[in-house]
Amino acid sequence: MNLEKNNNGLNAGLFLAVGLVISSMILGWSYVSKKSGEEAVTVTGSARKRIKSDLVVWSAGISSQSAKLADAYSQLSANVPRIKQYLVSKGIAENQMTVSSISSTTQYSRDTNGNETTEITGYTLRQEVEVRSSDVDRIAQIAREATELINQGILLESSPPKYFYTALGDLKVEMLGEAAKDAKTRAEKIAASTGNRVGTLRSAKMGVMQITGADSQDVSDSGISDTSSIDKDVTAVVNISFAVE
Repeated sequence: MNLEKNNNGLNAGLFLAVGLVISSMILGWSYVSKKSGEEAVTVTGSARKRIKSDLVVWSAGISSQSAKLADAYSQLSANVPRIKQYLVSKGIAENQMTVSSISSTTQYSRDTNGNETTEITGYTLRQEVEVRSSDVDRIAQIAREATELINQGILLESSPPKYFYTALGDLKVEMLGEAAKDAKTRAEKIAASTGNRVGTLRSAKMGVMQITGADSQDVSDSGISDTSSIDKDVTAVVNISFAVE
């Protein structure tokens, strides 16, 4: 009777031991599967490059004002060629200039309360001369010196030049590639610190491109596209997730 009880106890213990082993195997496989199939590291990579603008667009407004429309027109017609001649003398080719159509504003007198009346007192006419050139440094200097024309009796309003980089499309592709390399390097260092290694790419998201003046720290959620600086910094950002093995 005691022998039968001992055999039953031995069998029960054996079944329990086998069950624990099998359960451990199942749990171990589940953990490995989760680790290799679901764990990932997400990092942000960036790249920055200094560029110089290769296109400048600069415009200057010329105005004339007179009590008679014909006189205002005569003044404007005389001043535009003088401005073009001035720019040519500074080394700007005439085919780099564009002259806009004439816009006109009628001036009215005001009563004692400051309200406009129907009495015409004069006319103001205006034209724009726009310069587009790849000679960025020369145009930047001319834009600063163009106020010399005011001393010649020409009403000139010089706008700040706008500077562009025409190969920006190709540069963006290059910069995103560099940012992706930076992201992978960061991910590899993080994985190595925990005894793992980076696996396949899970997902990638491109951030907005920041084009700022040189050494600027400005950033924007919608991106910055600076046109006020000749020298610019282009920054690309990507957010990438890698599997961890």
